[in-house]
Amino acid sequence: MANLRLPPAWRIADREATPPDLFWNRREFLKTAGLGAAGLSVAGCGSSVEILAIPEGDPTDCDSNPPAHPLQTICPSPSVDLYPAPRRNNAYRRTDDVTDRLLAATHNNYYEFIGRPGSVNHVWDLMGPFRVWPWAVQVAGEVENPGVFAVEDLEREFGLEERVYRLRCVERWSAVIPWTGYPLRHLIAKARPLSSANWVRFVSFDRPSQAIGQATQGFYPWPFYEALRMDEAMHDLAFVATGAYGEPLPKQHGAPLRVALPWKYGFKSIKAFQRIEFLEARPSHFWMDFAPSEYGFYSNVNPDVPHPRWSQVEEVRLGSIDPRPTELFNGYGTWVAGLYDPDLLTYLS
Repeated sequence: MANLRLPPAWRIADREATPPDLFWNRREFLKTAGLGAAGLSVAGCGSSVEILAIPEGDPTDCDSNPPAHPLQTICPSPSVDLYPAPRRNNAYRRTDDVTDRLLAATHNNYYEFIGRPGSVNHVWDLMGPFRVWPWAVQVAGEVENPGVFAVEDLEREFGLEERVYRLRCVERWSAVIPWTGYPLRHLIAKARPLSSANWVRFVSFDRPSQAIGQATQGFYPWPFYEALRMDEAMHDLAFVATGAYGEPLPKQHGAPLRVALPWKYGFKSIKAFQRIEFLEARPSHFWMDFAPSEYGFYSNVNPDVPHPRWSQVEEVRLGSIDPRPTELFNGYGTWVAGLYDPDLLTYLS
């Protein structure tokens, strides 16, 4: 009995997973969703989004400029044999339906690739010049094991699993995404932080020649950077995503790896990071430096704390036009509420 391991309370049994041979096959997925071979117009956050159908034959050039369709931005991964990964965790899913993969692939707040602020429906078709392989992550700061580690080596060392997480954008739209990856704590453990490491800072890429948003929006403090308290980063729900919907990440989702923090607003889940720094003193983050009156450090989902320019009481799920109540911690409070002093939940923290 000493080796008995009890699963976390939020884990859902594997028997509830959609059969892999149906869910992961692109054409079968389209048939099941009723998309067929034609385009589909759907509503997301009250706007019409044209979803392009997947043409016959798998894409062979993920760097085509512009891409022919939203999933041509999935580049061949050195770890492609690890996909699809088993669905071992499906955090607090309850009755949530997974967001249609093509809708998710065409609605992305990725400012490095937004030609103009707010054009979230026109990111995938600007991803062509961006190169995701080879890619490595540098580990630095208050650690015993600094270094530079190839993404594919980390995937094989830690193994991959699938988790279905809610995603809540600070701009009041939401989605439910099946991410593939590994717990962030595995990467932190590999770094072997010193006792002086209290904070974890992530830094993304700086490539204005490949990212139109960086080239045209120089008023932002590029490259993008984010930070977490160590206990947040070590929490079991904190996830490094290397794939989505059973395949490697499309570029517009943050390929080749991103963070997924389901209890925080989406901008905290940094995309395409290249550096992790372990720090003694609390750092700032990108949006807090750019607009300190609008974005706090923790940025936990909280319906009782409005953004200065809009309420957070309701959200709209991609694929719907009907608002739904926003839940504290995006519905993950059972597992993360204990991380925070109640005073942090009463203002824009």
